[in-house]
Amino acid sequence: MGSSILSEVSTFTYLYPLVAGIAAGAILCYFGLKFMGRRNVLLATQDAQRKLDEGQKRADEVVRAAEVEAKARFLREQQEFDKRTSVARDELRDVEKRLDKRDDLLNLKMETLISKEKAVEAGEGRIREGNKALEGQRGIVEETIREQKTQLLRISGMSREDAKQALFRQLEHDLSSETSQIIESAVTKAQDEAQSKSREIVITALQRYSAEHTAASTVSTVDVPNDEMKGRVIGREGRNIRAFERATGVDVIVDDTPGVVVVSAFDPVRREIARRALGKLIEDGRIHPTRIEDVVGEIKQEVEREILEIGKKASIEANVPGLHRKMLDLLGRLHYRTSYSQNVLRHSIEVAYMSQIIADELKLDGALARRCGLLHDIGKAVDHEVEGGHPAIGAEICRKFNEPEEVMNAAAGHHGDVPATSPYTPIVAAADAMSASRPGSRRESLERYIKRMEDLENIAKGFGGVQQAYAIQAGREVRVIVDAHSVDDSNAMRVAREIAKKIESDMTYPGEVKVTLLREVRAVEYAR
Repeated sequence: MGSSILSEVSTFTYLYPLVAGIAAGAILCYFGLKFMGRRNVLLATQDAQRKLDEGQKRADEVVRAAEVEAKARFLREQQEFDKRTSVARDELRDVEKRLDKRDDLLNLKMETLISKEKAVEAGEGRIREGNKALEGQRGIVEETIREQKTQLLRISGMSREDAKQALFRQLEHDLSSETSQIIESAVTKAQDEAQSKSREIVITALQRYSAEHTAASTVSTVDVPNDEMKGRVIGREGRNIRAFERATGVDVIVDDTPGVVVVSAFDPVRREIARRALGKLIEDGRIHPTRIEDVVGEIKQEVEREILEIGKKASIEANVPGLHRKMLDLLGRLHYRTSYSQNVLRHSIEVAYMSQIIADELKLDGALARRCGLLHDIGKAVDHEVEGGHPAIGAEICRKFNEPEEVMNAAAGHHGDVPATSPYTPIVAAADAMSASRPGSRRESLERYIKRMEDLENIAKGFGGVQQAYAIQAGREVRVIVDAHSVDDSNAMRVAREIAKKIESDMTYPGEVKVTLLREVRAVEYAR
């Protein structure tokens, strides 16, 4: 037992320092951790305070920058507002000044109107007084007239109706004489004022422009080297000539005329295509239906290109820009059209230049007049394909391609088919007549010429008192001889004017027709 107690004492002695060390370390660790915790809390508090101070500082800087920007913006907006206010104030001042001036003018006008109203009232008063005096005088005059009529009827022994008829006959005779004198005086005055100016404009237009004109007909001839070639043109059982006519739309006439084959067609473009194609086939020597179709196709494309090129050149020559491509093509087709042997395209260019010259003389738009003149006959390019006259067709073409209203009216009305709505229509009509009637421009058949001469003479002979009528100067003048006992000097001018009006309404002719009326009194006596 004693040994066990000793062993326990020795064991306690051995473990005691170890337990004490552990306890001391635990205490030290506790206090160390507590100290470190307080230190970390302090450091975290200081760091948070520093960050808070920095955030506050940045917030203050942002607030100050915002305040500065707000003040600057306020100043700018205030300056803009002041500027707008100043402008509005100036405008209000100007408006106020104008209103004041207008008010002064209105006051002045009001005063003038008041003074005029007073003058009118005074004049009305004088008129009323004058009317009263006239009423009194009228009664006296009517009474005097009645007394004179009674005395005249008693002296003359005529009834009232007989006297009235005699008076009417005398008035009719006097008025007829005075009417002729008035007509003669008015016509003479108008001629004196307008003749010199119109002659100057027309002569200027004719002198400043001259153009070459070529003649063409409805047939074309193609040279052939020999009669054998004619047989090849016809082909076996006529197959070649039928294929050619079918491909070109023309008539080919092969007769006994040596060295030529005739191509006939109303359409000049088709006739030109056929003439070139036949010439190329004869030159090549290979004539059969397949070759004919190929050559006709090639020539057709070639002619279409040439037509467009001719239209462009005409547009450039006439100085009319901006035309539609189809319009240029139609202009080129006019190159193959003729009217009384006058080439229609050259005629259109001539009318364009003359229209410009006349418009310039009259202080109008020369470029627009030139455009109206160039396109006035554009309907002739397709008048054999479209129903209707070329003026209406031309106006429709111009409308389709958005030409100006003046151009459409000139195309539709240059022959008087529709009323003129612009001054350019009568200008184009005048230029068209000048181009058609100048010497050498056109030819007409002998039958048409003789018929026109007869119509002129018959119209003049249809008037009372006319003894003879003669058409002279190729229909430019008709001389009328009247009976001196039926038509006196005072009525001669009236009869001439009526004949001229009848010719205008019943006949169609280029240029103008002069009516010269002759009244001759012959006194014959015999000495025996």
